[in-house]
Amino acid sequence: MQPAEIEALIKAAIPDAMVTIEDLAGDGDHYAATVISESFRGISRVKQHQIVYAALQGRMGGVLHALALQTAAPE
Repeated sequence: MQPAEIEALIKAAIPDAMVTIEDLAGDGDHYAATVISESFRGISRVKQHQIVYAALQGRMGGVLHALALQTAAPE
């Protein structure tokens, strides 16, 4: 998967998200993502991650092997 594809999927599900994707291994399989969204305010980190994983529409563990995820509401 390309970083732009990951970003597009997340932004489609979380339109106000600020998304940064980093390819950790240069292999197109291992990424780090930072997702900042006002919609995360007041909800647990686990729920925030579930929202992002849902946005990836089942690609985790398949097309997308690994995603280190950081989420937060804007400061």
